[in-house]
This record gives sequence, structure tokens and C-alpha cells, in this order.
Amino acid sequence: MSTEPPLPPVTPRVGGANGAAPDGAAAAEAAATVVAARDAARPGYAGLATRVIAFAADAAIIDGVAILVSVAVGLGLSLFDLPDSVGTLFAAVGAVVFLVWMAAYFIVFWSTTGQTPGSRLMQIRVQNGRGGTVRVRHAVLRLLFLPVAIIPLGAGLVPILIDSRRRALQDMVAGTVVTYVPPVVRPARHG
Repeated sequence: MSTEPPLPPVTPRVGGANGAAPDGAAAAEAAATVVAARDAARPGYAGLATRVIAFAADAAIIDGVAILVSVAVGLGLSLFDLPDSVGTLFAAVGAVVFLVWMAAYFIVFWSTTGQTPGSRLMQIRVQNGRGGTVRVRHAVLRLLFLPVAIIPLGAGLVPILIDSRRRALQDMVAGTVVTYVPPVVRPARHG
């Protein structure tokens, strides 16, 4: 068994001997390291396809819950002989409840974790411009401008394709960005 002290860690040097200018290979390696470190610190902004898939998953969840509740209420009401005007009233109330449910779904998820279930599935998160949690008022503003961005043939989504931070109209108005989030790796259990 050897009793020699361990060697100190090796740190890469950018300059040549005596601080001279680095040679071409060392300079390229140093530049690549700087770029890699910068890119690792910068969030990756989510693109159009990823965001559309996340939104479609969220729409499926919202609609699925609404359908289940509607069927349950409809079956319950079918036990009673109600006039048509009451049925119309229930339909109107149901529409309002659906809109509240949809708005609450997005606002609560965006202002707490920044991730709806669809966003979590696609590993993206809505954040404020500094990378923090979105405030409730910004989540409401973002939700209000989402249909404004979608309705004119998706024109408000086009900026995602050309903006440096891939922001759509609703992101620009609310001051938000949508970034990729690395998956959470849980340690394996042993035994």
C-alpha cells in the first residue's frame, strides 16, 4: 500500500506558458467551454409544437372532467320531471361552471408550480421573465390573451417562431416565458 499524498486536481489553462496567448486548439476548447457553460445556465425556451401538445393534453383533461360531471348531473336530473326552462337554466349554469373550471385550472397551475399536467408531460414550465413563479394577476392576463392569440388563425402564436425567447402574444402581454424543465431524477431504491 502506497503512502504518497494524492495529486492536486488538474485545472485546464487557457493561456500558454508564462501567460502567452493560447494556441488554436486550446483557444477553441476554452471558447467551447465558455459557450457550453453559458448555454447550460440559459433556459431552453419551449417551441410551438411542444406547447401545442401540452395544451392539447390540458384540453383533454379539462373536457374529460367536464364531461364526467355533466353526465353525472344529467343522470341525476333525469330522475325528475323538470320543465324545459329549468333545463335551459341548468345548461347556462353549466356553461358558466365550465368556464370557471377552465380558468381556475390554468390560473392555479401557472401561479403555483408553473406547470399544468400537460406542461409536466412535455417537461415545460411557465415562468415570469426572471425565471420565477408567475403571479396570479399575470396568470389571469396570460389566460385572457390566450384566445386573442389563437382566434385570428393562430396569428398570436407566430412570434414563437421568430422571438428569441419564443414568446407568443399572451407571453409578451403577461411578461412570461415557457422554458424546458429537466426531468426530476429520483434515486433508485435498493433492497
